[in-house]
Amino acid sequence: MAIRFALAFLLLFISPGLTRVARADEVAATEARQVLAPTGVLRVALYPGTPTSVVSPTDLRELGKALALRLGVPFRPMIFAKNADVLDAIKTGRADAAFTNASAQRATDMDFTQPYLAIELGFLASAKSSIAASSGVDRPGVRLGVTANSSSDATLSHDLKQAQLVRVETVASGTQMLSAGTLDVYATNKATLFEMADKLPGARILDGSWGVERHALAVPKGRDRGLAFARAFVADVVASGLVKQAADRAGLRGAAAGPPP
Repeated sequence: MAIRFALAFLLLFISPGLTRVARADEVAATEARQVLAPTGVLRVALYPGTPTSVVSPTDLRELGKALALRLGVPFRPMIFAKNADVLDAIKTGRADAAFTNASAQRATDMDFTQPYLAIELGFLASAKSSIAASSGVDRPGVRLGVTANSSSDATLSHDLKQAQLVRVETVASGTQMLSAGTLDVYATNKATLFEMADKLPGARILDGSWGVERHALAVPKGRDRGLAFARAFVADVVASGLVKQAADRAGLRGAAAGPPP
């Protein structure tokens, strides 16, 4: 009897506190929903041209669906042919979220959470190229392909001194140019390079890396009040193993060792 009385007495104090916490969580979720999905659906911009999106038209779009579920709104995928179009959709607010490389340059046009995935950056040499190491890339006469307006474009156009930088519209175009011999090397994250190499007999990924891509959840500028919710979501999907499961299903290769920095 005394124990039951003590428990009942404690609940008089604990229950109102729990109720206030639950209500506070509900208010926070409602505000996040209004900020992050202002149209009442979560419009997630996707580019299926590389495996680092983790999601693709043939996959379950795990991360986007999980975020929509957390917000309590329908999930609407928006598929774009070029990654530049994904970035423009976030920049202009036509899309509400994207899972993409969080570069300093892109951060001027959109806001990012902490990274959920890190991918090494590297070079893929064609079967017709004599280049044997990453150190041999930046030399006169080397035609180095990058996806136009990508983070690789922004970085290497500044860092390269002698190689000829060739901008192409899509990864698929870059693969075709490597096969035709109109490019010697292609630069991007290694996950993409592995997929390109699968289609190019004799092509090889050169040893070493020239950096790391940190992939994060991107949202349009001006949605600051939803960032805490978005960051908590990313922390949860990393801790729960959802990101790793999605990456494993996609056959992702080239991920940097250890947790995302």
